[in-house]
Amino acid sequence: MLFKNIAMVDDLFRYQENVFVGTIGDRIVYIGDTEPDKETCDALAVKYSKELADFIPKCNCHKPEHFHPVFYEEYDGTGKVLMPGFYNAHGHSPMCLMRGYGENLTLDRWLNDKIFPFEDKLNSNAVYWATLLTMAESLRFGIVSTSDMYYFTDDMVRAISVSGMKSNISRAVSSFDIQRLEDCVGYREMREAIFMYDGFQNGKILVEAAPHAEYTNNEMFIRAIADTAKEFDVRIHVHVAETKSETEGCIAKYGKTPVEFFADCGVFDVPANAAHCVWLTDNDRDILAEKGVSVSSNPMSNLKLASGMCDVPKLYEKGINVAIGTDSVASNNSLNFFEEMKAFALTGKIMANDPAVMTPQQVLRSATRAGALAQGREDCGLIKEGFKADLIVVDTSCPNMQPIHNVLNNLVYSADGKDVLLTMVDGEVLYRDGEYKNIDIEKTVAEAQKATHEILTLLS
Repeated sequence: MLFKNIAMVDDLFRYQENVFVGTIGDRIVYIGDTEPDKETCDALAVKYSKELADFIPKCNCHKPEHFHPVFYEEYDGTGKVLMPGFYNAHGHSPMCLMRGYGENLTLDRWLNDKIFPFEDKLNSNAVYWATLLTMAESLRFGIVSTSDMYYFTDDMVRAISVSGMKSNISRAVSSFDIQRLEDCVGYREMREAIFMYDGFQNGKILVEAAPHAEYTNNEMFIRAIADTAKEFDVRIHVHVAETKSETEGCIAKYGKTPVEFFADCGVFDVPANAAHCVWLTDNDRDILAEKGVSVSSNPMSNLKLASGMCDVPKLYEKGINVAIGTDSVASNNSLNFFEEMKAFALTGKIMANDPAVMTPQQVLRSATRAGALAQGREDCGLIKEGFKADLIVVDTSCPNMQPIHNVLNNLVYSADGKDVLLTMVDGEVLYRDGEYKNIDIEKTVAEAQKATHEILTLLS
């Protein structure tokens, strides 16, 4: 596809107007102030001849109005801005079936009275349709990849593959009082998932090791999961210091904070994504910086469950890679990533007591490039030649985006997920103007509703 006369958020997170961006196969191959001339197009056609032959016939939802001999379709970008897609750095996709189910409850009642009983009734069919519904919502709001932690991994991989999206998926392990590794189903399934699916779909699916949290595992399992990550050379995804009680409980049990405990157990000896990180000490932040751990902040979920607010400005000061996650819609109710970005920016200003912190460039980077790095996707998250074509088009002509004094400010504070017109993953248009390339949205909604009703009937 050749995006013409479009504005762009460039690789330094600056705003540029009237640019041309071309994609072939799964890559961005051209960025310029002028339309590529015949000589450039001929050279690209030779360089990417295999990609053109293999990819273009299957990568578009419709016949283009304006055909280009090399890029296949020309896209008129007037009144629109092109930016990297969002990388959701922490989610639990099948939990969309619990959207709005456990409201206005404390965390312990929310989990024990609502979430755990519902999850106990989940089955393969329910998880498949729930995951597919979440992929549809994600694409609608410009999310191209999610760091997903749950179980029923086979069914999640199947749904994500159908959607065409990317995912860093992990089978979360909760061992509680289990004393032997071989007695833990979750531990066995985590290892099987890594062996079966890591690198699946030409690298769209990556699999991570995942101790759910410190309080859901004993030390033996935490160390074993860290060893598994080293054995298979994969990343780790883990909940860290989400609540005050979690942190205080860890200190009472081990004499260490969750960050200190995980570091001692070897969890941060491999690339890791630490979700939440609300209740941190200065020493915790030093450890995270030293170990190169990414932090995924989940402001909407933390606010809704009254868990607290991640002090992102202090993490930025330490040079820590801070990404943004939605958590599940059971504790967020929406995957609207623009809403998440705004909350991320505002809570950072409150924590620092300084309205000048959390610049739009920092926030946009956390939503895109930082999330890609948290997933180990080094060639993603920027509009840059040679990078993967994970792109979204945002409408800047709508009333909520006018007038425009600064486009970057508007993207963070004024834009809405429904302003996304197009979502592209690895060069493939998966969502455009209300239509999905791979997802039958009416059937997906109906099947998810049916699965929810069946579970609620079992609970009644």
